[in-house]
Amino acid sequence: MSSTTSTMSNPQTLFLHPSKAFEVLREYTSPDGLSIKELMNSSLHGGLTYNDFLVLPGKIDFSAREVVTDSRITRNVVLRTPFISSPMDTVTEGEMAISMALLGGIGVIHHNQSIEAQAAMVRAVKRHENGFIADPVVLSPEHHVEDVLDVKARLGFCGIPITDTGALGGKLVGIVTSRDVQFQSQSARLADVMTTTNLVTASEGVTLSEANDLLRDSKKGKLPIVDPQGRLVSLLARSDLLKNQTYPLASKRPESKQLYSAAAIGTRPADRERLASLVEAGLDIVVIDSSQGNSIFQVELIQWIKNTYPSLEVIAGNVVTRDQAATLIAAGADGLRVGMGSGSICITQEIMAVGRPQASAIYAVAEFASRFGVPVIADGGISNTGHIVKALALGAGAVMMGGLLAGTTEAPGEYFYHEGKRVKTYRGMGSIEAMEKGKPGLAQNSTSKVNGKPGKYPTPLSKAQAENHLHENAATTRYFSESSTVKVAQGVSGDVQDKGSVKDFLPYLHAGLQHSLQDIGVRNVKELQDGVHEGRVRFELRTASAQVEGGVHGLNSYTKRLFA
Repeated sequence: MSSTTSTMSNPQTLFLHPSKAFEVLREYTSPDGLSIKELMNSSLHGGLTYNDFLVLPGKIDFSAREVVTDSRITRNVVLRTPFISSPMDTVTEGEMAISMALLGGIGVIHHNQSIEAQAAMVRAVKRHENGFIADPVVLSPEHHVEDVLDVKARLGFCGIPITDTGALGGKLVGIVTSRDVQFQSQSARLADVMTTTNLVTASEGVTLSEANDLLRDSKKGKLPIVDPQGRLVSLLARSDLLKNQTYPLASKRPESKQLYSAAAIGTRPADRERLASLVEAGLDIVVIDSSQGNSIFQVELIQWIKNTYPSLEVIAGNVVTRDQAATLIAAGADGLRVGMGSGSICITQEIMAVGRPQASAIYAVAEFASRFGVPVIADGGISNTGHIVKALALGAGAVMMGGLLAGTTEAPGEYFYHEGKRVKTYRGMGSIEAMEKGKPGLAQNSTSKVNGKPGKYPTPLSKAQAENHLHENAATTRYFSESSTVKVAQGVSGDVQDKGSVKDFLPYLHAGLQHSLQDIGVRNVKELQDGVHEGRVRFELRTASAQVEGGVHGLNSYTKRLFA
């Protein structure tokens, strides 16, 4: 019998027994793929972006629903989902900030607007959901129905406690609800329409859990909390109970149960006045908005904020190097924003020849900042859930998104149609369009008329109108261009396709993140980052052809539905 025949008839002699698999695996001198240090060796690989590498899979022994996505964005603030909306005037205003916080993230309200408008948005976020409302709107019996309607128009509710003094601390004498003011004359006194009988109250000192039970059982809309003398000390709202059920991941201050609010400011002297108004409105986190954070302006501002508002969390930036990060950490920053020129509408790297590929920037800054307990936020270049996972693996505490959230219902602006698609405007804060917003002497969204029709050029304002209209432009201060005669754009203006409501889109991102961490074999973000640091989570570089292979290819046509 030939040797060939012997081999084919008895193949078992050529293979090791399956029980030896793990023993043989241990004979390999190194695991599959690259460690994070090997991957991020810029001397060998240059600067890397998210698409330049993949995370290798691990072992699944748990369900995706068990994955916890809690992550720290400042020294003292933890989010249930690591998602932040960018402080851009086509991304984050009040509605987006509220929705982001309800869904476990946070929205940073942009500052390319008046101080009063920005403060009103912060105030709306803080009033949207509460535990015990320590500063409720209170009216007196001598107020009128029109005052209640005004509160409803401004703040969105009309269940208002009535005290003899019209202020917190006065004796509770009644409550006004929407049913009380329906079909009533606007000039009617509240004393004549308010509910005064069968009032359900709770005594001062009641726990939040006990108060919630009482509110639920009473079937009332509001639960006034009173002291032994019957004076109003706080309020609880039924609507907040419903929000707790609908949004279990909501980002709230532990002590007050109010939604976290965040807003951006610049580094100029006028921004100190702006910050004072924002803090008065209830601001929790301030984001110092600058394209290049390593400046004396930002250092002095951080130090002033920490001296003036010691309990306010400060996120500084933007930075892409350890040197930049060291300056801001030493100044007292509680968190760092990482990214320069990586956003889809940003052309800083092209125009200024300054910046850094985003993956390399995140790793370098996060590794350094982690030694001081300062989290970093990956800002820019996020196009899908895979990028989010990679940013977290590189050490980021959260991702800041602009283009990915622009075009949602909650983003500022109106929808219009472009080439048959329903879109919204999206622009970089370094674009000429953003830099011209609030420009003195021009009315925003207003044009002169020719023969009764809108003309081509903006309508000039009178001197008095210009003085009332002007606010310091956030785009020019962000890029240190406010004193420049010629504005050099570092961003573009375009449009993005309708993505529907962020209340549908963000749960998709969260579910995608959970499934990705499951594939990697980790149960939470900390376990992911510990695995990366210890070399258990491995990576692989991708060639250009590997990137093509990893996307949709070889089809004549296809439909890409992201979620259902």
